Amino acid sequence: MDKPSKEEAEAAVRTLLRWAGEDPSREGLLDTPRRVVDAYGDWFSGYGEDPRGYLERTFEEVAGYDEMIVLRDIEFESHCEHHMAPIIGKAHIGYLPRGKVVGISKLARVVEAYARRFQVQEKMTAQIARCIEEVLQPRGVGVVVVGAHECMTTRGIHKRGVSMVTSKMLGDFRDDARTRAEFLRFIEVGPGR
Repeated sequence: MDKPSKEEAEAAVRTLLRWAGEDPSREGLLDTPRRVVDAYGDWFSGYGEDPRGYLERTFEEVAGYDEMIVLRDIEFESHCEHHMAPIIGKAHIGYLPRGKVVGISKLARVVEAYARRFQVQEKMTAQIARCIEEVLQPRGVGVVVVGAHECMTTRGIHKRGVSMVTSKMLGDFRDDARTRAEFLRFIEVGPGR
């Protein structure tokens, strides 16, 4: 797929402005195409990142630590691939290490790399979990994502205060109900979270 130039992208924004009924040459809109293209560069920077690469540097000197590691409340901003509207939420990750751990900021970077792409929340949840499973090879991985979908709140049905919860459990998190329950207790997913 050929990537359009920045100039072509800016022209597309001017077309959308005209389609909406605006005059792109109006003073307040003169810089809008450049600003929109710059914003897209930031919002969709995940396409230029390799989430797996963040997990490749691990630490093995953990004094035999093999209990659950949980990083919760990882805020993210994404965009739905159906309407290009924001999805704003939090991801929670847990894993049972098998002799090695990763720096916790790397888990947040994995979330960011997948969130900064056009997404469907279910797919993003599975991508995060599979990436951690494949690179770290832990005994189990749990990922829970809670997101508010602006495609539902600002258009269509116009329902505010609604959040969607998705989860992907692999290994011990899927096979052992006690491990899964412990993870869910740690992240305390519920009303207001």
